[in-house]
Amino acid sequence: MLEHKPEIEAAVSLQRRLMGLVMDLAEILETGRVPRLSLPPKYLTAKLAAGIPALTGEPIQIPVDTIRPTLVGLVRSLAEGGGGEATADIRSAIEEGRIDAGALLTLALRREQGALRAAATRAGLGHDLLWLVADLAVGPFAHALLQSVFGHVGEGSLVRTALDAWPRGYCPLCGSWPAFIELLGTTRVLRCAFCAAAWQVNAGSCLYCNESGGNLQALEPEASRPGRIVETCTGCRGYTKVLPADAPLPFPLLALPDLDSMDLDLAAMQRGCARPAIKQFGPRR
Repeated sequence: MLEHKPEIEAAVSLQRRLMGLVMDLAEILETGRVPRLSLPPKYLTAKLAAGIPALTGEPIQIPVDTIRPTLVGLVRSLAEGGGGEATADIRSAIEEGRIDAGALLTLALRREQGALRAAATRAGLGHDLLWLVADLAVGPFAHALLQSVFGHVGEGSLVRTALDAWPRGYCPLCGSWPAFIELLGTTRVLRCAFCAAAWQVNAGSCLYCNESGGNLQALEPEASRPGRIVETCTGCRGYTKVLPADAPLPFPLLALPDLDSMDLDLAAMQRGCARPAIKQFGPRR
């Protein structure tokens, strides 16, 4: 990244610190005893067939004591990396217990961005920064849940069939939109921005509004780096990045190509496009 964009050295340095914290937590969660989620295959298959992500509405116990040090470390790194007064306010609120870390992490895991925004406003904190640190802190746990729910699904099983048939642009585990599409040769693989799940949908229609045909446009803003494109939808004004890759990236390294492709984000935004808000699902009865 620095070879192509030496001007983002400060951003890369901060990202290195943040990813180090996230990777350390992922290793702790992988080797330690943490809550897992086991869903009956028929129940899980029914949810997926109805378009409901696996985690939606499930009572999940978050290992708050295990994640809290990482949450604090992330806020400190952002504050020391030039996050300003807003980050310092979040840091003191978490360290002094003025904001409930468990509730914060639960809202992030449930992808309830609107509820977290409201909580941040009541506490007088910056909601975008608060969402960022909560999202990063609980991401390793979401990835651990991905392994426990889908990691051992056998070929030909009901759940595998339902996953292979998943036609939606949002993640089948958590409901997040993809960070980008990984282009592996001619295969397009959507990669979840939160838990790093991978799935495929048919090309030719918008991931967000499902419109197809003339509504979709592909832009390649940097000819010196071919294959990196951004797909925009003239209907809903959403966009998705498509990035060539030699092999699927492991969690949490998806943040690296996402940062390295900021020029694609800017190209889409200059055309009036934006990523849509996280999709919300009603409570499971």
